[in-house]
Amino acid sequence: MISGTNTHGHDHVFLGRDERRIWLVIALTAVMMVAEITAGTIYGSMALVADGWHMSTHASALLISALAYLFARKQARNPRFTFGTGKLGDLAGFASAIILAMIALLMGWESFLRITSLVPITFSQAIAVAVIGLAVNLVSAWLLSGGGYDHHHHGHGHDHHHDHHHNHNHNHNHHGHADNNIRSAYMHVIADALTSVLAIAALTFGSLYGWLWLDPLMGIVGALIIAQWSWGLMKSSGSVLLDVLSEGETLPDEIRDAIEGDGDRITDLHVWQVGPGHHAAIVAVLTPQPRDTAFYKERLASLDELSHVTVEVTRAA
Repeated sequence: MISGTNTHGHDHVFLGRDERRIWLVIALTAVMMVAEITAGTIYGSMALVADGWHMSTHASALLISALAYLFARKQARNPRFTFGTGKLGDLAGFASAIILAMIALLMGWESFLRITSLVPITFSQAIAVAVIGLAVNLVSAWLLSGGGYDHHHHGHGHDHHHDHHHNHNHNHNHHGHADNNIRSAYMHVIADALTSVLAIAALTFGSLYGWLWLDPLMGIVGALIIAQWSWGLMKSSGSVLLDVLSEGETLPDEIRDAIEGDGDRITDLHVWQVGPGHHAAIVAVLTPQPRDTAFYKERLASLDELSHVTVEVTRAA
């Protein structure tokens, strides 16, 4: 029996490409943050002050996203990162989700305290600043809106041909292709936009009907919505870090369809994400007529999401 290993050197560069846009959004967010905190303090709007302060934490979260891209790019060819640095974006996304949760908690608490102790509000000036804040958030969201996916494919992989059989049955969930780093940045901006909309609504109705309590109440509503977004981001980015594929991911089935047939059978299959739009796979094939691993890799060549493939071939007894 013959066994051999053929390994091809290659890069593991599985990064998103949205770093420049995030830095621009950070600058916009920082300027608006200072303006809202100052105006909210002067004009007495808790919704405006809350929006400004939690915008500062959004700026910090955006900074995490930008630094993640920077570090991932600089370490992309560091051999210590076995499968590249593509997951750093998901790590940053998970950290940002925690920050979002803290924002929601603080925002809800501050708004509750304000309900118990209402203060007069200078409505016209506060509304004007909130409208400007919303405009900045919408521009920022537009800048980030095209960055959720990055499907640049790197067609390379390892080939392993072994004369032994691995037969393990593992059940896998599924996994999406979104760049959780850019998604977290986008969600922070959308959260800002939401709180600006709620602040405008609360200030407008407050000025018309004298409902001072509506301003902090909208802060609580915004906090609950942001908390829900945080949980969703935490689940999606955490799943990537734990190599869980999202529901609806068809790549494992596509691999089976491409390989199995003519007596060939997959006995062990592992698929996981190594970067946005990039997956790795280990495929163990049991066959009555062993072929070179290149034969099976050629069958998988049409699956653009596969960026790193290991194939093991075993002769059936």
